[in-house]
Amino acid sequence: MGVLSRLAGFPLFARRPMLGSVSGRHPSPHRGSSVEFAEYRKYVPGDDLRRLDWRAYGRSDRFFVKEFEADTNLRCCLVLDTSGSMDFGTTGITKMEYARRIAGAIGHLALQQGDAVGLTCLADGIVRNIPPRRNPSHLMAIFDVLEQAKPQGATQLVPVLHELAETISQRALIIILSDLFVEPEELRSCFQHLRFRKHDAAIFHLLDPQELKFEFRRPMRFLDMEGGPSIFAEPTEIADRYLKAMSGYLENLQQVVNESAVDYHRAPIDESYEQLLIRFLVGRTRSKGVR
Repeated sequence: MGVLSRLAGFPLFARRPMLGSVSGRHPSPHRGSSVEFAEYRKYVPGDDLRRLDWRAYGRSDRFFVKEFEADTNLRCCLVLDTSGSMDFGTTGITKMEYARRIAGAIGHLALQQGDAVGLTCLADGIVRNIPPRRNPSHLMAIFDVLEQAKPQGATQLVPVLHELAETISQRALIIILSDLFVEPEELRSCFQHLRFRKHDAAIFHLLDPQELKFEFRRPMRFLDMEGGPSIFAEPTEIADRYLKAMSGYLENLQQVVNESAVDYHRAPIDESYEQLLIRFLVGRTRSKGVR
């Protein structure tokens, strides 16, 4: 609870206008009533006379109506990769455990500010799905599913993201927690699909420090945690090729997320998840309402 209390001072904002059912703190694509002026438009019969700008009438002898930015609530959809590779960890915590902490904290923050939160677990398809709701008791259902989630099987991240882009009916903040063991070019179409549907996509890319540094010292058998064949190798003989391939993968992925306007965060699981979330929340405060 100490981490949640410290994070409570950082609001969770959407970067794109949202469509919600109640008033809230997030920009809406529609005009409404608030204190933030948006623009003037010509008066048409039926407009609220209280929104007429009489000073503009005095200057132009025409009727103009003031329009303001409408604020609405947010639909936050957490997408958790539960494939077998998420069970990996060399620092005392697995990627799955780290992802649970991030997802639980974001869910708590969103519900505390009146937003709706849902959860989708995926592996070789959608394993569990909890639609977004604003009821505070709904958070316990999400926590239960997070606790019960077991990493196993292959990942079908690409087709599931395409499915979610279509089936999440309203604009939403879609937060993906995954180690992204997919070719970056395959992810490009997913991100563009989410953007086309006007969703705000954010990604926490979970990586173990050994996946980044490859500091294994003795011969060992490397297992494919998603069901592929194992490989026995001398790490010193393959380290250069591995690190070159990893560098190329990360570089290509960064290019894809930059071109797709995805809110991307690399998440080494030996880093404090609190500091990671603070960077995430502060970055969204700075880019609030970006179209």
